[in-house]
Amino acid sequence: MSAFTDLKALYAQPPPAFGKEALAQLWALDPEYTNLNNGSYGTPPKAVLQSAFEISQEIESNPDAFHRYGYQTRLQDARSKLGKLIGAERDEVFLVANATTGVGTVMRNFEWEKGDVIIICNTTYAAVSNIGAYLADAAPNPKLVVLELHFPLTHEEIIEKFKAVLASPEAQPAGPNNKRVAIIDSIISNPGVLLPWKELVKIAKEENVWSVVDAAHSIGQELDINLKEAQPDFWTSNCHKWLYSKRSCAVLYIPFRNQHIIKTTVPTSNYYIPLAKRNGNPNILEQFEWIGTLDYAPFLSVLEAIKFREWLGGERKINEYCHDLAVKGGRIVAEILGTQVMDPDASLTLNMVNVELPFPPTLKLSKELNMRLNKKLIEEHHAYSAWFFHNGKWWTRLSAQVFNDLDDFEKLGKVWLQVSNELKKEVEASSA
Repeated sequence: MSAFTDLKALYAQPPPAFGKEALAQLWALDPEYTNLNNGSYGTPPKAVLQSAFEISQEIESNPDAFHRYGYQTRLQDARSKLGKLIGAERDEVFLVANATTGVGTVMRNFEWEKGDVIIICNTTYAAVSNIGAYLADAAPNPKLVVLELHFPLTHEEIIEKFKAVLASPEAQPAGPNNKRVAIIDSIISNPGVLLPWKELVKIAKEENVWSVVDAAHSIGQELDINLKEAQPDFWTSNCHKWLYSKRSCAVLYIPFRNQHIIKTTVPTSNYYIPLAKRNGNPNILEQFEWIGTLDYAPFLSVLEAIKFREWLGGERKINEYCHDLAVKGGRIVAEILGTQVMDPDASLTLNMVNVELPFPPTLKLSKELNMRLNKKLIEEHHAYSAWFFHNGKWWTRLSAQVFNDLDDFEKLGKVWLQVSNELKKEVEASSA
């Protein structure tokens, strides 16, 4: 990797072809490492790394100038550009560390009462699920209800299951003044499938249920988000996963109509105004602008990430390539493994595809297995895709990016086949 990227020279030339050419010219990834796990951590291009490095140099050249008056205008610009991407006004858009922070900020700002209900899914991301579990454990102990989703499922089946859980006796609030809050995924982490989240938000609204959308994987992967039209009560998405910002950075959407709910950032900002002194002013703009001493380089790198994506050809071109690659690559891996993709008609697939692994059915998840497989994939085979257990089977989630091509999927398929065969032999030997 070159230690320096000339941004002016970069944007003066046309972008390279997607795949290996883009990988070699635009990313800092080890060329010997096959990365089909963009969904976990994201992978910023060298242009964004360069921009973030220059911002860091600016910060350290005069920390007082930067923190006291140097970043605020650019932060507003980043929020404005993000708002255009997701269909929101600038002052409905806030930047936080990650989507878990976004969900946590919203959930901890609700004034919980005994008899309130929190609705999550069995597939809710673990840290977000634990936010619901913690709130249910803490006084006044709102009730936690879990919607079970076991894939493969169709969007129609998901909608019916959501309606059923909202109508179930266990999900009813204790009294007319109690509230219900549903945490809804837009794209589940594992399995990596698209939910009909806009329809679920609409149903929640009709049933007087607050909707908090965990859209960790949406921005940069999902086209036509349009929050003005969808009208979730709250929505949050990681910019460092699919949008190419430097890690870690997420957008938190708090529509004007619900800004009275958010009384404080988490942790509470120096600019917090006690409720008795607010005179109706929620002042969350000031609070989110300065929560404390943070690294603002990732937040401001959003500007370079958006510029870089426009130079590549824009959101539609990027995502059409990645979606097509995910669908075709998933079929290749399933053929190599002799298994199946979770979503054969690709109706739930964007840029992540789930393929069944031929692991022994008796294999149990453990810390030892987790460490062993991760090290084997990363250190021995120099490749990785996320893997997980769901609905009685083992799966791998393969993320397609513009620096990937079908050769990467073929390589991962062969790696997983070798790993599966090794596991089968060990299980057979231990039971002999």
